[in-house]
Amino acid sequence: MPQEIPHKILVVDDERSMRELLEILLLKHGYDVQCAESGSEALNKIQAESFDLVITDIRMQPVNGLEVLKQCKAISPRTIVMMISAYASTELAVEAMNEGAYDYFPKPFNNEEILSVISNALSNRGDDHAMNKEGEGPLYFGCLIGDSPPMRKIYESIQRVAKTASNVVVTGESGTGKELVAKAIHRRSARRDLPLVTVNCGGVPENLVESELFGYKKGAFTGATANKKGLVEAAQGGTLFLDEIGELSPLLQVKLLRLVQEKTIKMIGGTEDISVDVRIISATNRDLEQMVIDKTFREDLYYRLNVLPIRIPPLRERRQDIPLLAQHFLSKFTKDFGKDIHKISTYALDILCNYEFPGNVRELEHIIERGVAMESSRIILPDSLTLSMHRRKEQEQEQAPISIVSEIPFERFDLDQHMAEIEKRLLQQALHQTGGTKLKAAQLLGISFRSFRYRLLKYGLATEEELQ
Repeated sequence: MPQEIPHKILVVDDERSMRELLEILLLKHGYDVQCAESGSEALNKIQAESFDLVITDIRMQPVNGLEVLKQCKAISPRTIVMMISAYASTELAVEAMNEGAYDYFPKPFNNEEILSVISNALSNRGDDHAMNKEGEGPLYFGCLIGDSPPMRKIYESIQRVAKTASNVVVTGESGTGKELVAKAIHRRSARRDLPLVTVNCGGVPENLVESELFGYKKGAFTGATANKKGLVEAAQGGTLFLDEIGELSPLLQVKLLRLVQEKTIKMIGGTEDISVDVRIISATNRDLEQMVIDKTFREDLYYRLNVLPIRIPPLRERRQDIPLLAQHFLSKFTKDFGKDIHKISTYALDILCNYEFPGNVRELEHIIERGVAMESSRIILPDSLTLSMHRRKEQEQEQAPISIVSEIPFERFDLDQHMAEIEKRLLQQALHQTGGTKLKAAQLLGISFRSFRYRLLKYGLATEEELQ
């Protein structure tokens, strides 16, 4: 069996210790590594042979890293270029990304993080948009996107449920994709060629829900100038999707129970029964079992609807899917807005992956949409992310304010202990503000990552294992 050829990487840095660090790190992980101590030497190497990836410092003389980037892209467009610099700035990052850089890392960087980005970049080389194509696999399941274990279980449940004619209740927090699950079930069922009719039980005024669902006869009430077929009858032979089922009034719950039990309805103002054959899929973000206990939802209706339950996990329980979803939305909105934004920066993605997402997938979609609209470079940077201010305030309130004593007591005051407490609180606050991203927190405090790591261990804010 032929041996796999290792990827060729060129490291460019005028600082010898940094070149040696990267060379040792990359050789250890099986890469074919060459080094250059200047931009001009790097360009000579790039003209002489091809590289899969170039890692270059920005601040070099006389040929800087940006010039290396431009010339490299002109000579070898498929070569991936990553930028590193001890002088981190948004302006430098924007300029580098506009010139075609894959990513930008301020020094000092986390070894595991840069190795992960390198691995992903090389894996996707020449196929940047492969993950944006919808298909039928573990990543894409119709309109659903995700490859995490919780989502794989959802896909399996949909496949099993779709083969039956039983009623289904889909539960989950707002924004998790309950309607997409209903669509996936319908499209894989024997009723796929017949209508899927959606009714938002919470989005229609209570006095209109009944007429929308069951229809009415001419003259049934003021304004009823002609017979009108209801949505239940419009779904004949297909699927009726009742979104926000927990919002139905007790009166409508009774009428819905009759539909479920007897497969018949009566129009408002009508006298004859109309036979209907529909499969009912319901969805709610409320706890129906608790509503049954509280006697706000009929127990008999609950059990007739909830034959096959499916729970969709919130996004915070499937963080593995956040990068895939973010890239999907990025592709969608760059096309919609006519922008040339090809990726999300590593740090921006790290912030997203550590965020709690109270609004789930819908919130992520809106965050990326705003990011694309606001971003002026070719990459989504952290400054373009607008996270929930409400959630930020909650996080900030969890942290006690940093205080200075109003008056120093004459006895038993320990300056070292007081300063240590202030330092610990600053470390915690920096972690909160950066969404738990340690490298960014260190930069926020103006200290090296090594110093930040030492302080986390000193105050018991992290373990050795967590910092590996």
